Amino acid sequence: MQLAQVASPVKAKDAARKPTGALVQNVDQRETAKTVYGVLSDSNYAYRPRPLDDALAAEIAKRYLEALDGGKMFLTAQDVADFNAQRSQLDDDIKNGDFKRPFAVFDTYRARVKERSAFARALLNKNIFDFTGHDKVEFDREKAPWAASNAELDKLWTDSVRNDWLRLKLAGKQPAEIRKTLDKRYANIEKAVSEYSSEDIFQIAMNAYANSIDPHTDYLNPRTAERFNQQMSLQLQGIGAVLTKPDDVVVVRELVPGGPAALSKLVQPGMRVIAVGQGEKGPMEDVVGWRIDDVVEKIKGDKGTKVRLDLVPPGVPIESKPNRVLLTRDIVKLTEDAAKSEIIEVPAQNGQPAKRIGVIKLPSFYEDFEGRRRGGEFASSSRDVARLLQGFQGQNIDGVVLDFRNNGGGSLGEAVRITGLFIDQGPVVQVRESGGRVTVNQDRTPGVMWRGPLAIVINRATASASEIVAGAIKDYGRGIIIGETTYGKGTVQNLMDLDRWPGRGATNYGQLKLTIAQFFLPGGSSTQNKGVTPDVHYPVTVDASDFGESTNDNALPWSKIDSSDFERVGDLTALNATLEGQHKVRVQTDPEFKWLLEDLAEYKERKDRKYISLNEAERKAERDAAEAKVKSRQEARKRLGLALDPLADDPADDGLSLNERDVAKQVEREKQADKRPDPLLRESANILVDAINDLGRDPALLKRSLPQAESPVLWVR
Repeated sequence: MQLAQVASPVKAKDAARKPTGALVQNVDQRETAKTVYGVLSDSNYAYRPRPLDDALAAEIAKRYLEALDGGKMFLTAQDVADFNAQRSQLDDDIKNGDFKRPFAVFDTYRARVKERSAFARALLNKNIFDFTGHDKVEFDREKAPWAASNAELDKLWTDSVRNDWLRLKLAGKQPAEIRKTLDKRYANIEKAVSEYSSEDIFQIAMNAYANSIDPHTDYLNPRTAERFNQQMSLQLQGIGAVLTKPDDVVVVRELVPGGPAALSKLVQPGMRVIAVGQGEKGPMEDVVGWRIDDVVEKIKGDKGTKVRLDLVPPGVPIESKPNRVLLTRDIVKLTEDAAKSEIIEVPAQNGQPAKRIGVIKLPSFYEDFEGRRRGGEFASSSRDVARLLQGFQGQNIDGVVLDFRNNGGGSLGEAVRITGLFIDQGPVVQVRESGGRVTVNQDRTPGVMWRGPLAIVINRATASASEIVAGAIKDYGRGIIIGETTYGKGTVQNLMDLDRWPGRGATNYGQLKLTIAQFFLPGGSSTQNKGVTPDVHYPVTVDASDFGESTNDNALPWSKIDSSDFERVGDLTALNATLEGQHKVRVQTDPEFKWLLEDLAEYKERKDRKYISLNEAERKAERDAAEAKVKSRQEARKRLGLALDPLADDPADDGLSLNERDVAKQVEREKQADKRPDPLLRESANILVDAINDLGRDPALLKRSLPQAESPVLWVR
């Protein structure tokens, strides 16, 4: 899935729309590899440089194979052994910019995918779909050994195909329909791999090297770099359409509000793009069967230029006469990914009046770096958060909750500026470079945007810049941290434009996202590996052994440096035990919280089981129980006056993969999913209200926790 977007066009010298034969690297890639080697092995650039030797080459080979076949469903142990026999030469190959060995492995992988696709399709006409026995299919093969033989792969694929068939059968599909769906699915596996270009393979191989240095060093080829920068700036130039490619034809998945496509009223989700023409009179190019990247390349363009699209509406044959649409490209702002606010009403309780809690949901720390350099208007998460806080001023808000769940980070500067909205000048993050020099990044703006009660909600997917803000707020004693221990990413990355290297004048080399430093909180502790721990704990939704910095075998260790010179606002730790106790008592009678705990227990049981039964009666019983549970909960919501689940009527499992579903319906389903009840956010508002009430009832506690506070609703002078 990609956005029809624009920046500088990339001349992909090898981007054949249907690559055939063996892929080979080009001259630009050879020079890029040499440059990246020079950077990653030099302590003047990399925070933790590593010599490129046989030991590192072995790691690179392992990561490359995992990137191609992480589920170990295509390559055999012999294929892997053949590659590993040459891996000691990878270090010299990379130094010379020679990637013939990884490319040769990809050719083997592509051949194996073709074999497995044909094998799976042939199974659909065999008598293997009896589900009365006690067979099981293993679903987690990440740590499994490579298959010793083709016969072992045959068994794995037979089990997988039978499971796919059973899922569709339980969803009510008939054999002919199941056979058609799965035949297309397995054909598409081969087709997707056949469309890989040498640019794709080079990026995978380069990232096997970059990720062996540390988990957050990455090579971005020109197209990937372009998309990354657009995500950070929350804007692009183009028509404002999200495209997907479920089959041979690129489909409009959704429209960006305010973009040319949406404003035209002529483009709708589900429409298929069959031809693209430049300007008002340029020739129309048939794009059926093209890679989605190449179709996007044709659609995007500079602001003010025109593009014509031939679109076939959904629900009619692809051969139908298309609608021709002329659009003028423009700058499109990605407002769906920007900070948003809402207000949660917390009812009166224990003699205390009702409270209004303002919530700000921040999905990332975005910043248009180029726009900031130019000045004027530009995308900035700190500007948006400040605007939302300003909007709270006239709405009688009693407290603010920052929702950082699933916020993977972003701009370090934005993290400093957002923290500065809640503290009145002072250190926010300490940055230690590879040579040991420590720089303190400070909020230097006088004043505080929000002086009242504050809480931050975190989970295991809260990482990097969001950990800086949560950790700094905790160090300052400025707010309450609620949720799960965060990801634990305590390193700083910088984008190095490889096109700007001395002697380079082209735009074919991409960028290197390079780890250049480690950050530490104002008090001196690193978030690396350990993350930020909450003051009030929520149930663990993701086990730390499955997800987080500590799962990376080459992550930097936790460390600590001297504290910076900063003045704490208060010490809220005296509240923690009381708030935790009040939270536990309340959720015991909260039906939605109890349902959450039930779901987490069921998920853990299924995960620990590590297999799925192929017995139809067992699977049907599981499905019926799941659907009955959803129905029962929806009835309970109605009875108790709770918000209804908008997805309660969806089937437990429709048996389809994401790209097999109706595009428009899937987008609508995702929008409805965003409206599902969120008991964790509601409980976070309750916890902040508890803190306000507890401090209001106990002047001594208020004085001890917040010495500067004049009242429980004014935490900062």
